[in-house]
Amino acid sequence: MQLKKFRRRSAFTLVEIMIVVAIIGLLAAIAVPNLLRAREQTQLNLIKNNLRLIDNAKQQWALESGQSSSASPSQEQLAPYFNKGEFPKSSVGETYNLGKVNTSATASLPAGETLIGMAGPFDAEGEVSP
Repeated sequence: MQLKKFRRRSAFTLVEIMIVVAIIGLLAAIAVPNLLRAREQTQLNLIKNNLRLIDNAKQQWALESGQSSSASPSQEQLAPYFNKGEFPKSSVGETYNLGKVNTSATASLPAGETLIGMAGPFDAEGEVSP
């Protein structure tokens, strides 16, 4: 009786490769939507932060230049109140609408949505309070 010698196999079978590919596909299907959602949320947070910076710059501009709360500053007038003297850059194609000192700045997004910033603090007459 002759015994068969088993050769050591040095490759993966097709089934093993298919299982690994299926696991990788499953992990990708779970991870990709979360990554996209996190990226979108980060971009929205950046826009909201820029709106806060714009509102703060409007208040500083009004205080330093003696303007009333109904004055409307331009981007050029607010630029010195930002880091490096530059108005915040658009991150996803949004447009910043400055408005008056006593109103919140808004951002118009390419998708047609509008984000509203946070204005304040103002006194009872609507003037910028120190």
